[in-house]
Amino acid sequence: MSYKVSIIGLGLIGGSIALDLKRTGFATEIIGVDKSPQHEQEALKLGIIDKISSFSTAIQQSDIIILATPVDASLELLPSILKIINPNSVVTDVGSTKSSLIKKVKNCPNRQLYVASHPMSGTENSGPSAAIQNLFKDKVSIICNAEESSYKSIEIISDMYKALGSKIVFMDSESHDEHVGYVSHLSHAISYALAVAVLEKEKNDSAIFNLASGGFASTVRLAKSSVYMWLPIFIQNSKYLLPIINTYLDKLMEFKSYLENGDTKKLSEFITEANRIKGKLEKK
Repeated sequence: MSYKVSIIGLGLIGGSIALDLKRTGFATEIIGVDKSPQHEQEALKLGIIDKISSFSTAIQQSDIIILATPVDASLELLPSILKIINPNSVVTDVGSTKSSLIKKVKNCPNRQLYVASHPMSGTENSGPSAAIQNLFKDKVSIICNAEESSYKSIEIISDMYKALGSKIVFMDSESHDEHVGYVSHLSHAISYALAVAVLEKEKNDSAIFNLASGGFASTVRLAKSSVYMWLPIFIQNSKYLLPIINTYLDKLMEFKSYLENGDTKKLSEFITEANRIKGKLEKK
């Protein structure tokens, strides 16, 4: 079955979803909406969307509405969508935090037509030009609090993620926010902190970037991610992210202590324990 799809937010995630839904035939038409007219025109020129529409018209003309905005914008937009959505349509968001949004719409009309989801894929790039095909292929896409959505809504959004090549995982929103805090949000926080530390050093030692190699580049890659996307994520998930950062700092201080004391045995054990992550990732 094919659907008319509206995508609100034409950046990396929204644009990449659009490309694959068109390519697979899951979408007969992609309607694009973005607060930036420049992004709308760029997405149209790149063939990511088929046409541009106003927010309300897009909602009313679509079978599926995908909210691909920063998470703070989603808090404002989703209640508005649920007020005017057609009874046979479904809306999903793709944000990296879930609990705040689910609580926000708990008592909204047509709540059963909303499916909280999060495709676990991305790059450090942003904007319509960052969109790529197969971004979600063989990646995990999470659906949260499925019991609060209608069976039909869950079925449609599940079929959408299958069309994207994703593996679907169901979980509650609190577990999602905690787990994603560890595997995604902490990684970004560390990358930002490392980038700032090196930039501070560079003020007095401009040669430092001449020495930067692949290891440094891969570690700070995430620091290129958009502040408009990530600041709201950090704020919304601070409940989980703050204790996660403390856990990380405890481990970093443990490493520092072994180094200060010249304890090669403990350092070796620490690094060997960390090496176990390779096996965990290879089992995915």
